[in-house]
Amino acid sequence: MTARIDPGAHLLVTGGAGFIGSHFVKRLVAAGEDVVVLDKLTYSGNPANLEGVAHEFHEGDIADAEAVAGAARGCAAIVNFAAETHVDRSILGATDFGRTEFFGTQVLLEEVRRTGARFVQVSTDEVYGDLETGGAAREDDPVRPSSPYSVAKAAGDLHVPAYVRTFGVNASITRGSNTYGPNQYPEKLIPLFVTNALDGEPLPLYGDGRQVRDWLHVEDHCAGIELVLREGEPGRAYNVGGGDERENVDVANAILNLLGADASLLRHVEDRPGHDRRYSLDTSRLRGLGWAPRHGFEEGLHGTVEWYRSRRDWWEPIKSGEFRAYYEQQYAARLAGSQAAARAG
Repeated sequence: MTARIDPGAHLLVTGGAGFIGSHFVKRLVAAGEDVVVLDKLTYSGNPANLEGVAHEFHEGDIADAEAVAGAARGCAAIVNFAAETHVDRSILGATDFGRTEFFGTQVLLEEVRRTGARFVQVSTDEVYGDLETGGAAREDDPVRPSSPYSVAKAAGDLHVPAYVRTFGVNASITRGSNTYGPNQYPEKLIPLFVTNALDGEPLPLYGDGRQVRDWLHVEDHCAGIELVLREGEPGRAYNVGGGDERENVDVANAILNLLGADASLLRHVEDRPGHDRRYSLDTSRLRGLGWAPRHGFEEGLHGTVEWYRSRRDWWEPIKSGEFRAYYEQQYAARLAGSQAAARAG
């Protein structure tokens, strides 16, 4: 059975002030949809991401059933982007990840169980774990998460087929690969390295930098999610991958080249614990619905770098306060260790 959501429906986007969620909201609004946003506005939720975009906004937590019910009133579907998202932060403190990803997802599913609305759970390729030996993860492969973040996402995902089977809810999952583009909070690799290079600061690259990620432009990711919303089958997961695997060190060097920055800014630092070496997705199922990525990595990275170059007004205020405290906690000792090793060598 295919679960269709017709154009023009009233839709709730949770986490809609975040990076991918805000691009999804913009996509729906540009298509003439009526969109409601529910966002807790934690550090990475930014109202500036939705400036000038027509939507109804509710500040609230997906783990709060009353807030969810109020925002979802009259909505034909809920698309869940709300999550604690960064592996590094999950290593520093994992408690909030379980509450949001696991319990929050269950609250949303209870809401759609009550109302009969469509539900899409936006997840990540990280739930499949490390694929260092080759191959690509398929949707029916077992999950093997490696970090507190990916464990929390996998746990939330497991609610979906259970609720479909037990309660007959109309729900699907999308699992996206490493997504990049404008408006991404600068803790992630590409915006961190671009903004650091623009300021002449070091680019802290974990370990040997040869970890492989499959890069996906945010517009292609959102197109895949929308297609699953409208045409995905209940109970099924759909991989959304760019099919463009790159080593992190190559991405870092490409950024330096695009900015004309000094190669000495690149610093190899102590790796993070449990760092997965490679992710890869088989996207045959979603391509069978007619989806394909439209942005090649070189083109997409160039456009992203230019956006950050021209939008200091967006990212400079972010890279202070809470972000600066996190950055110092995460990288100060690692960068100091890198400099000491260089002097000793």
